Amino acid sequence: MEDRAPSPPKPVVAGASLQKLSDSICAPQYAASLKCLDDENYDKSKCQEFFDAYKECRKHERELRLEANRKSKRFFF
Repeated sequence: MEDRAPSPPKPVVAGASLQKLSDSICAPQYAASLKCLDDENYDKSKCQEFFDAYKECRKHERELRLEANRKSKRFFF
């Protein structure tokens, strides 16, 4: 039997699965935020524009989802 090194833990995002994150239209903004943090030695003050762009994208994505839900639900009384 082969000894295998344990695989590294998967990153955890609060409130979201990795599948959902990869399906998100905001994945590029999320990745840019993480890259900025890495490049700037985790100095959050230097990455605020990336955080703001991600936050705005998430707002837009939520509005699109809500609108799609409104259109898909039909009430017959």
